[in-house]
Amino acid sequence: MTAGLCIGNRLFQQEILEIGMFGECHAHLFMNGYDYHAAVRAHRDHPDEGVIRKELEAYRDAGVTFIRDGGDHYGVSDLARELAPEYGIRYLTPIFGIFREGHYGRVVGRPFSNLREYAQLVSEVKEKGGDFVKIMTSGIMTFETPDGLSEEGLEREDVREMVHIAHESGMKVMSHTNGSRGVIDAAEAGVDSLEHGNFQNEESLEALAESGAVWVPTCSTVRNLIGSGRFSDAVLTEIWSGLRKNIRRGRELGIPVALGSDAGAYRVLHGQGIRDEYRAFQDIFPDDPELDEWLAQSEKRIHQWIKKKN
Repeated sequence: MTAGLCIGNRLFQQEILEIGMFGECHAHLFMNGYDYHAAVRAHRDHPDEGVIRKELEAYRDAGVTFIRDGGDHYGVSDLARELAPEYGIRYLTPIFGIFREGHYGRVVGRPFSNLREYAQLVSEVKEKGGDFVKIMTSGIMTFETPDGLSEEGLEREDVREMVHIAHESGMKVMSHTNGSRGVIDAAEAGVDSLEHGNFQNEESLEALAESGAVWVPTCSTVRNLIGSGRFSDAVLTEIWSGLRKNIRRGRELGIPVALGSDAGAYRVLHGQGIRDEYRAFQDIFPDDPELDEWLAQSEKRIHQWIKKKN
C-alpha cells in the first residue's frame, strides 16, 4: 500500500510514501465538520451517497489511501467502506460504536444494558463484517474547564469484560477514552487502540506504554477550536498545552502514536483534518527527522488490523 499526503501544494518528504504514511486513523464520515445537526439530517433516513462520495473525493484529493472510521448508527461508514475502493481508499469501520445505556456514546453508537446485550452487539458487528469493535468507556471534554469531562466513565470490571468479549470473538478493540483513570482501566483491559486520551497523568501514560496499545490523540479537535470563539481560548490553550506535554512524554515512554484527526468533528474537515493533525505533531516535535518514521510505524500497527480476504 502506498499513499502520499498533500500539504499545501507539495507532498511532504517524498512523492509516494510507503505503509500508508499517512492515513486518517480516526474519522466519522457521517459528520461534516461544521454542523452536526445538518449532517444527521442528511443521513437520518438513509445514507446520502452523494455526500459520502464528496467526502471520499476530499480524501482522495488529499492523497489519503487509508481511513479508519469510528462508526455511526446511520449506515454511513458501512456504505463508505463499500464505495471507498473506487477512490483508491482502504476503509475500516466498526459499523457502529457500542456504549452502556446512560453513558456517553449515543452520538455514534448503539446501547447495551448488560454484558449479554453487549455480546449480542459484538456478534452483530462481526456478522455485518465490521473490521473491529468500537467501545466508549468515558465521557467527552466539556471545554468549560482545563480538565472537564462530561462523565468519568465505566467501571473497571465492565471495561475488562467488554474487551475480553470482543477479543474472544476475534475482534480488535478501539476505545474512546479520556481521563487518567479511564486510560489506566482501558490499557489494563487490553484495548488495541486508545482514542483521544485527554487529561492523562504519569501513571496512565506508563500504563498505556506497558499495554502496547496505539494511542490516537486526535489533537485537531482541540487545536482547531482555538480562535473559533466557541469556547474560551484560555481553556483551550491550556488543554492543548497539556496534550502536547503528554504526547511528548508518551513518546519518551515508547507509546506508539498514530495520526487521526477525528475528522467530522467541529472545524475538523474530511481530507483537511489529517493535514491539520500532522501539523499539530510538527508543532509538538519541530524539525524532528525521526517524526515521520515514528508515526508511520505506529500506523502500521493499525494496518495490521486489516483482515485477509479469502
